Amino acid sequence: MAKNNPYAALQFKEFRLFVILRFALVFAWAMQFIVIEWEVYNLTKDPLSLGIIGLMEVIPAVSLSLFAGHFVDQLEKRNLFAVCISAFLFISFGLFLLTWPAVTQHLTYNFHLGLIYILVFMGGIARAFFGPTIFSLFSQLIPREYYENAATWSSSAWQIGSMLGPALGGLFIVWIGVHWSMLIIVGFALISLTLLFQIERKPILNSNKGEPIVKSLKEGINFVFSNKIILSTISLDMFAVLFGGAVALLPVFAQDILEVGSTGFGILRAAPAVGSFLTMLAVAYFPLNKNAGKKLLWAIFGFGVCIIVFGLSEIFWVSLLALFFSGVTDGVSVVIRQTILQLKTPDHMRGRVSSVNSMFVGSSNELGAFESGVTAKLMGTVTAVVFGGMMTIGIVGATAILSPSLRKLDIKKDLLDT
Repeated sequence: MAKNNPYAALQFKEFRLFVILRFALVFAWAMQFIVIEWEVYNLTKDPLSLGIIGLMEVIPAVSLSLFAGHFVDQLEKRNLFAVCISAFLFISFGLFLLTWPAVTQHLTYNFHLGLIYILVFMGGIARAFFGPTIFSLFSQLIPREYYENAATWSSSAWQIGSMLGPALGGLFIVWIGVHWSMLIIVGFALISLTLLFQIERKPILNSNKGEPIVKSLKEGINFVFSNKIILSTISLDMFAVLFGGAVALLPVFAQDILEVGSTGFGILRAAPAVGSFLTMLAVAYFPLNKNAGKKLLWAIFGFGVCIIVFGLSEIFWVSLLALFFSGVTDGVSVVIRQTILQLKTPDHMRGRVSSVNSMFVGSSNELGAFESGVTAKLMGTVTAVVFGGMMTIGIVGATAILSPSLRKLDIKKDLLDT
């Protein structure tokens, strides 16, 4: 049975391929973000420029998310995912060219920086489709009774990629430079595309194919806002990520506060993902489905505390531990949230529900980066991070009071009822 076997979901070949390609894709994306962050800050020496990177990605991601969800529910998922990966491959190759000294020496400073921002903006367009497509394809690779176990492994692949991408990105910057680091990213994007074509095309589960887009979008939004548990879960994570976006300011901490260079930067950037990954391995053996709502609230509360400790620390190992435990708490949150969304979302609406989630949560990463950059400019870097951690704790308290249904949520009972 799935509940007794921590590796149950991995018995399905297509799900195994999905986990591997997701790792390759997330590794490439995470490494690219870290390399471009380093390159842009190295060019500008301005923390606000890091916030602008987030803003350039969040504008198209938010603007197109709902439309992306509609099209994901209308189209075949495997081939749509292939288009998304191909777009990422194009963007990565463009950044590879823009970090090549033979090219950049012919560009003015403003034009060079502007082209980087344009490609980041294009990445935001791709991001609008990535989330709903992955979420919808996931459910067609695994039986429903394996969702919790599958969510753990899928999230683990995401966390491993998030861990190794930044860590190796920082090391590769030192070893081979920014330009050739981008070539590695292009290679991993190609690997993920190759693996995807070993998964068969999937049926379109939406019976309302050809439904008017306005009616389709309205149906998806109404479903999310009428489901109190889904709405509370999405809103809680959105505000936690928005105000707890200390990671966006890591180049400042690494270069100017802790003074640990690119290697230390990569290690710090990887610390949250290490914590999350180890937590998810534990969750595969010790599920979080009982009293999941309370565990989710406590996990995000702990995340806020870790962000405050990180912001106040001037000692590398203290900062490293704070980021590690922020990853531990985030790992608990990710597994619970993904399981809730998979269980509570009807098959024919997965694209639209995931697109609303992307608007709230996925985009809050970039908005959080922008918020961190602006507050750092106005308040100072340390004050901005501490403020974000305190706001996260406040949001958890408000959610616990205003959403009793989330407080009382027990995934174990939901699984028994299906």
